[in-house]
Amino acid sequence: MQPAEKSPISFDVDVARLPKKGVSVAIEATEAERAALADVHGLLAVDRLRADLAVSAWKRNGVRIEGRVVADIVQSCVVTLEPVTNHIDEEISAVFLPEDSKLGRESFDVGGEIMIDVDGPDSPETFSGDRIDVGALVEEFFGLGIDPYPRKAGAALPEAPSASPREENEMQRKLRKLFRDS
Repeated sequence: MQPAEKSPISFDVDVARLPKKGVSVAIEATEAERAALADVHGLLAVDRLRADLAVSAWKRNGVRIEGRVVADIVQSCVVTLEPVTNHIDEEISAVFLPEDSKLGRESFDVGGEIMIDVDGPDSPETFSGDRIDVGALVEEFFGLGIDPYPRKAGAALPEAPSASPREENEMQRKLRKLFRDS
């Protein structure tokens, strides 16, 4: 996973020598990091963000990251533009393989069709070197948990004025007459 820009909550984990039991990682965003996240994701504010992760070895050279991101955010209501508080609670699950791993290329090197199970696990992502930015992964799942259309309780769009029947013009009357006569 090579993000174009560094995540505001970037946190690199050395995966070259993971212990057998794995490593626990807790990320609690600082005030500056929360402000940067709000700016990046178009939010009014991020009041709280915490992620608890377990980073462990997967198969021969892979890395599995599992955990949860919990956040409280403030967005603008799509109807009234007033602030709306929302809670994010997303489960994180990802597998990473080194770029040169045969497991990552296995399904793409053979000719023919590639079968993808939309309800199954995601395909492994690749990484280079011996570090993975788990903070960027947390931000990715945080972004998935943001409500794209937040609405304040009870907010509704105003009723559209009822369309009154319009008068037919001469062309419409002639066409209607043609259809009735045929």
